[in-house]
Amino acid sequence: MKKNTSKKNPAPRKAALPAKADVQATPVKTSNGSWSLSIYIYWFIILFFIAATFYILGRSHGSIRASGDNVEITEEALLQSGDYYESGKTKLLSGDVDAAVTDLTASIEASDENIDAYILRGEAYMQAGNYDAAMDDFNTALDKDEQNAVAYYDRALLNTRLENYAAALNDINSAMAMRAARPNDILQMRDLYARRGQLNLWLKNWEGAVADYTNSLALPDGVVSPRVYAERAEAFTALNQYEAAINDYATAVRVIAEQIQGVTSADERESLSANAMSYFEKSAALNLKLGNIDAARTDLNEAATIAVALNDTESVNRLGGLIAEMDQTVTPQTETVATEPVQETAPEFPAEPAPADVPQEAPAPEMV
Repeated sequence: MKKNTSKKNPAPRKAALPAKADVQATPVKTSNGSWSLSIYIYWFIILFFIAATFYILGRSHGSIRASGDNVEITEEALLQSGDYYESGKTKLLSGDVDAAVTDLTASIEASDENIDAYILRGEAYMQAGNYDAAMDDFNTALDKDEQNAVAYYDRALLNTRLENYAAALNDINSAMAMRAARPNDILQMRDLYARRGQLNLWLKNWEGAVADYTNSLALPDGVVSPRVYAERAEAFTALNQYEAAINDYATAVRVIAEQIQGVTSADERESLSANAMSYFEKSAALNLKLGNIDAARTDLNEAATIAVALNDTESVNRLGGLIAEMDQTVTPQTETVATEPVQETAPEFPAEPAPADVPQEAPAPEMV
């Protein structure tokens, strides 16, 4: 029994073990093959996504880098444009207009978005008398920034020089509106009102001129100009408001007397003194119209004193003759005759603004 058992038991074990091994080997082999293939596919997919990710990131990085390069170039261009702009402004203020135009052109070529460079170059062209080029620059500045008050103001000055007063008035109105909507430190409302008052004066809108000059004088910003009082006096004269005009001429002279103390330039002192002499003469003419003989004589004496100080022989002789005529006046009829030479030498109001009255200054370059 034992013997038979020992023979039977090992046999099934031996037969079973190989069979079991064969059965187990086949699935394991198949399973290992599938698993290996799956692993390859899995890693291939991972590597593909990694490669794609790096490619996308590389493209993005390249774009960012390119964009970064553009920014660097733009910043460099802006810095270069700014340097040329500052150099151009310095040269313009020193009176070297041609060199200023050269630098401002270089500023625009470095960055055509530098609106201030267009405005300043327009002012340089205007000073040089190249009005077409100046107009082009102001128009370009407004095309790029339609709310630029300085560009409107400068174009108003240019239209004034071109004697296109209606267009100048429109530009001043736009400058005032843009200045109110977007305040800046370059333009003062006092100056804008005064400029519009001057245009209204030349367009013979007397009431509008008086209103604008009054608004200008009422504002606290900026410096009071004696010319504002004198020009308002002209508007009052046109309205036959002689006393108001006389008061404004007197105030203009007082302002000159205060300002001339701080003037260091001989040319500026002479200019202010000549203006004061003219205001005294115009005041004398108005006093004669009102029959204020003594006041008229005083005004002419003051004007003559200034003429002597200026070594203006022609004015000294003319004013001396007028004073002598007034001293001989004994009747109203002769007083009326005496007013005629005064009216000829000091017209109350010019029919048209003389070229010298057209503003020659370009304030924006000093402020931009």
